[in-house]
Amino acid sequence: MTYNRLSEKWGRTWFFFLLVMIASNILLGQRGALLIKNGLVDNGLGQGAVPLDILIDEDRIAWMGDSREAALEATAVIDADGRVVAPGFIDIHAHGDPVQNPSFVNFLAMGVTSIALGMDGNSTAVSDMDRWFADVRRSQPGVNILPFVGHGTLRTESGIGIDRNATSSQLDALTNLCSLALSKGCWGVSMGLEYQPGMYADSSELTAIAVTAGKYNAVITSHIRNEDDDQLDNSINEMVSLAKWCKINISHLKSVFGRGTSRAVQILDWLDGSNAHTVTADVYPYTASYTGIGIVFPEWAKRPKEYARIKKSRGEELALYLKARVMSRNGPEATLFGNGPYKGKTLKEVAQEYGLPFELVLRDVIGPYGTSAAFFVMDEVLQQRLLMHPSIAVGSDGSPTMFHPRGYGSFAKIIEEYVVQKGAFTLTEAIRKMTSLPATILGLEDRGTLHVGMKADLILFHPKDVRAKASFDTPHQLAEGIDLVILNGEIAFKKGAAGTRNGRLLLKK
Repeated sequence: MTYNRLSEKWGRTWFFFLLVMIASNILLGQRGALLIKNGLVDNGLGQGAVPLDILIDEDRIAWMGDSREAALEATAVIDADGRVVAPGFIDIHAHGDPVQNPSFVNFLAMGVTSIALGMDGNSTAVSDMDRWFADVRRSQPGVNILPFVGHGTLRTESGIGIDRNATSSQLDALTNLCSLALSKGCWGVSMGLEYQPGMYADSSELTAIAVTAGKYNAVITSHIRNEDDDQLDNSINEMVSLAKWCKINISHLKSVFGRGTSRAVQILDWLDGSNAHTVTADVYPYTASYTGIGIVFPEWAKRPKEYARIKKSRGEELALYLKARVMSRNGPEATLFGNGPYKGKTLKEVAQEYGLPFELVLRDVIGPYGTSAAFFVMDEVLQQRLLMHPSIAVGSDGSPTMFHPRGYGSFAKIIEEYVVQKGAFTLTEAIRKMTSLPATILGLEDRGTLHVGMKADLILFHPKDVRAKASFDTPHQLAEGIDLVILNGEIAFKKGAAGTRNGRLLLKK
């Protein structure tokens, strides 16, 4: 299994750095800018927490051990007072604009120090990438930014757009653009195969991208073709088929309409069935998704500039489809709008205000591009079982502005609910899922674990104090209980308030 290979690799790495740590402990005169003492250090590898002190010099961990047995010089000392000291969490699937809204305090409050952006097939164009990189650096984001290039963006930029079949010259242009983006430092390619224009890509196009990604040891992370339970196995298998060429991570793995532990085990068997290939996934701990309202519209009604004609020629058929589709997704009361004039209202409430059937509100008032919404379509038992799988990481799929609590609560909820309240997994396993596992999936080598030489991204907390305050009614409430966030060696968040904005644009070497 994937987890066994990852565990063996990191076990050897930790043993090597443990020797380095022991050797450094006998040396005198260690110097650093910051000493963290009296903490319970969990290195992120799933091995549990041990009492250790950590000396940080500039932006790296310079020394680990018992400070009472070494001569240390530090300009500042932090008494962890028995708190857990863990690597900063890594959000493998996030959203946001680091140029226009760079603070990302919502992530810092959850203990997140690095986020992957450019998800679901949508990113900055390759032709604009150098300028965007420079803009991100100038903005000094509050967290580290790991950029991806979007498959949908590559389709648009290469001239394929919403065509179903790319010509050979267009496919060459797409793969050349993909290579250029990866050579510039993108960590991988994101796909949104349930969205335009990614939904029009065939297997030969996806294979060409996977082959290109493999040449750069990059990962494909994908919103799969269809998340409905009756289509899920085929969608996962499409991803598994690409894993022979590159690493594959399935974004926000879920089963729409699926229920129960047994179904979760069947889904996980598809992941484990990837045999020698590396297929992983990420999951957020909520039972409502969040995406554009177009998710309930048929493919034939979503082509740009054609909606008015479709509504006129196939309006009755569209209304019947929308009614059946929404009812199969737990009804109009299970759709909660997140932006526009209907923000905070359900589809049922909006339909009552208009005095119209909900399917006509969708067809005639809102349309396939009118708004985004939270959709309450998942089973808690099934999703929790997915989260427990050792090859599945935690990702928020959230942002600072999204009307959904996952952008403010996901990582805190894992600790509060799944560790402390439910005991679904241990704290050390939860930390691994939020640190070394996403780092390994991404290929991020200098973050995600705590040992000498690693970048100094650390968090301090008492597990029983961690609270996810965000809800579907008030989704923009900061999490509580992460007492201190150190980012690149400097205090970025302390007791509920942001400190130095010290995030960096991280590019793959």
